[in-house]
Amino acid sequence: MVANPASALGHPPEIVGHWIGGQLIDAAPEARTQSIYNPAKGTITRQVALATTDDVNLAVRSAQAVFAAWADTPPIRRARILNRFLGLLTKHRDRIAATITNEHGKVLSDAQGEVMRGIDVVEFACGIPHLLKGDFTDQVACGIDNWTLRQPLGVVAGITPFNFPCMVPCWMFPLAIAAGNTFVLKPSERDPSVSILMAEFLKQAGLPDGVFNVVQGDKVAVDALLEHPDVEAVSFVGSTPIARRLYERGAHLGKRVQALGGAKNHLVVMPDADIEQAVDGLIGAAYGSAGERCMAISVAVLVGDVADEVVEKLAARTKVLKVKSGMEPDAEMGPVVSREALQRIKGYIESGVQEGADLVVDGRSFDASSCEQGFFIGGTLFDNVTPDMRIYKEEIFGPVLACVRVKDFAEAVQLVNAHEFGNGVACYTRDGSIAREFARRIQIGMVGINVPIPVPMACHGFGGWKSSLFGDMHAYGEEGVRFYTRQKSVMQRWPEDTPKGAEFAIPSYK
Repeated sequence: MVANPASALGHPPEIVGHWIGGQLIDAAPEARTQSIYNPAKGTITRQVALATTDDVNLAVRSAQAVFAAWADTPPIRRARILNRFLGLLTKHRDRIAATITNEHGKVLSDAQGEVMRGIDVVEFACGIPHLLKGDFTDQVACGIDNWTLRQPLGVVAGITPFNFPCMVPCWMFPLAIAAGNTFVLKPSERDPSVSILMAEFLKQAGLPDGVFNVVQGDKVAVDALLEHPDVEAVSFVGSTPIARRLYERGAHLGKRVQALGGAKNHLVVMPDADIEQAVDGLIGAAYGSAGERCMAISVAVLVGDVADEVVEKLAARTKVLKVKSGMEPDAEMGPVVSREALQRIKGYIESGVQEGADLVVDGRSFDASSCEQGFFIGGTLFDNVTPDMRIYKEEIFGPVLACVRVKDFAEAVQLVNAHEFGNGVACYTRDGSIAREFARRIQIGMVGINVPIPVPMACHGFGGWKSSLFGDMHAYGEEGVRFYTRQKSVMQRWPEDTPKGAEFAIPSYK
């Protein structure tokens, strides 16, 4: 926190405020703020306002005031607005990506890819007239027709993490508003600027004021959204402890909650795999975005006699990773998001050493002398990691890859299935029978066969199992449409077809 930004920086910094009712709301002079850093330089670039409960209440009132009119807007008109928003996202993709890189640290090409994955979901949401179609049964009984329709919930909220400030919000609000809801977004306070850019683009696209709102902030804002009686549903992406708490509290309050938590994703390398492809997959999936992805591969499961060769190749590649500012064209890995994250990751590395894992490549030895004061660390590689170690059990959220050796396929499957998390997994093999058996037996929500990061396309939906997801429905896809709507069943008949006299038994529709 910076209680007095002017004295801390020597001049009044720009403050990222809230977006409520179709306009940017400046922070009050006495508002709490937090510093926004450029992780590649380690310097403060801006401040972000931290919402009070009153700020959240104002945003919810703004959304509630326009809900009825927006819900009554024909789906095709809502889709046309989203289509114009889609055009603006596409036109300004590089601007959005650069904003992400400057506040998050990931390399620019990765940020561009993130924006494109967000665009994919917006494209899917543009098909909302088809996605909202219900079912109809003519003459379900004598003179009676039955049909179903899906209707919006009301004001819904999204709470999103720092690692994908464009993509993850796009998992939520395009489908929510396409389905007729109004939306309040609480983005991460570490990289909040993209949320305001998207709000401005939605307004330019013709979205009515109040349909989409942004409240910046921390736990105060999260709790206010969760507790607000007019917020019908909450979608969350973040750590498992917070996901569990939000899900339990939301259920207690009668809200619909979709809470995506942490992960510990494995990549199984079978002896028959293309080793070069497997190593390529591991390097990119473990160290891309500095490991700050919920779909990052953090465990390599090496089956049989493939282990020595894979570890040797991984070590050689890890040592020469190009770690530098994400704005550098040849950067392969940028800094981590904050100094606190850097210290946490270093602590995990020390824990692995203390618990007896073999430290093959130590990212702490990375020479950051040419990287100003940024939050840099090199890629770290451990071998002979065992399931009782912290670096195996816990989500590190950094560029640390742990290699576990197993004797056969059955042991690999058992290892993966025994883990607390069940977000993503991959298997590299040339054997179709092994691939099929792996996909069927593995207890994980998203599975890749020779695909290291199996993030589903927008029409399929994203979500894990076990402690990686709390709630019944995955993000985006048709699951997302179901989350942001509720089904209504209508039975209809007309007086001419209605039997005479009172009916005291439940209708049997014979």
